[in-house]
Amino acid sequence: MRAILPLAGPDSVSQIIGLFPTPVMRVEGLLEAPEASALAAEAVEATTLTNAYSDLLSHTPVAGAETNSLFATLGGRVLPKVVEFGEVLFGEALNWQIKEIWVNVLEPGGRQAIHTHANSFISGVIYLTPAHPSANLVFHKALGGTGFIFGNTNPNARINAFNGGKWAMPQTNAGDLVMFPSHLLHEVPVNQGARRISIAFNAIPDRLDNFGYAIRFS
Repeated sequence: MRAILPLAGPDSVSQIIGLFPTPVMRVEGLLEAPEASALAAEAVEATTLTNAYSDLLSHTPVAGAETNSLFATLGGRVLPKVVEFGEVLFGEALNWQIKEIWVNVLEPGGRQAIHTHANSFISGVIYLTPAHPSANLVFHKALGGTGFIFGNTNPNARINAFNGGKWAMPQTNAGDLVMFPSHLLHEVPVNQGARRISIAFNAIPDRLDNFGYAIRFS
């Protein structure tokens, strides 16, 4: 005999489950304000490369964390947090290293085009000055293959974490650190505030082991 399930009553509770969420880690005040200010003054003097998409964004050459005292200082400060975030991503406390690090100086009116970071697993930004709300880091949903072909974007639609196509970081201040998986699309919209100075980096673990089939990075 087949069991008949009772109909849900008016007091039943619906539950939404966030399936396979993408983690983004924010660490407020990793650097004290005086330290961030001193490092900002050092960083801005080092930029020599103009961004390919904006004349109002400049960088230092991408380098290793051991290249100079600025990069060594910041690399050492972020590494414990990289290990912590890596355990969220891979389920294990691995040995991580800062693969590359560089300075970004974004002038008023400048922007950083949408992109990802290849050949790494964790990417991060250390803010040496506050970011104007217009120039907060913006993350984008992956293009194609992970959503409906036809969306529902109109004035009546309420955007949430499940139907939105992009998400902007809340206000970030000098000394804050933000980390995210390197494959995540991101950009910095046009800066409508003061000069924004930050340090970006990419990190890799020493190895990943998939059921005994391991790959090592050096």
